[in-house]
Amino acid sequence: MALMRRGRAQMGERARAVHPRLDPACYPLLVLLGRADAVAMSELLADLAIEKSTLTRRIDAAARLGLVERTTDPQDARARLVALTPEGRERLTALQREQTARWRRRLSAWDPADVEQLTALLRRLGDGLD
Repeated sequence: MALMRRGRAQMGERARAVHPRLDPACYPLLVLLGRADAVAMSELLADLAIEKSTLTRRIDAAARLGLVERTTDPQDARARLVALTPEGRERLTALQREQTARWRRRLSAWDPADVEQLTALLRRLGDGLD
């Protein structure tokens, strides 16, 4: 339980680092959008495993903050794509750089073999959660 509470707290911290008014529930959406240029709503629904109405509310909230935008899919005019705005991408990238630097500092005293083992185990855990 403590690990779950810490995870929720960190998501809140990360969301506020991207934008002070960003709802922490929107942060995973931004991370997914940060991995691509534009993502179909159907793909976001599958990846986030949430209801369409919930996704719409999260996109609306992030759009009001200027972090994401919707566009029409050039391959299918009926479909909508969601993408980070340039500001959203800049803010997310800055946070991710800070996080990477923080982890490098934390692990700098570790033996490289231990870091490799930790990385492999975390990947395995992540793969098992999908």
